[in-house]
Amino acid sequence: MPQLQRPRHGRVIAGVCAAIANRFGWSATIVRLLFVLSILLPGPQVLIYVLLWIFVPKEP
Repeated sequence: MPQLQRPRHGRVIAGVCAAIANRFGWSATIVRLLFVLSILLPGPQVLIYVLLWIFVPKEP
């Protein structure tokens, strides 16, 4: 299974959704859609996204 790394190409904002999609073999579009829909629910989604942006390394 690939490591969790933010890709250099194919990212929209920071590459967090693309990194999650690549790691689990999912479609990046589906992961992005799920994230946007999750924003409608109460919770720390944006904070988690920012933390992943900070801590998930970029692809070499």
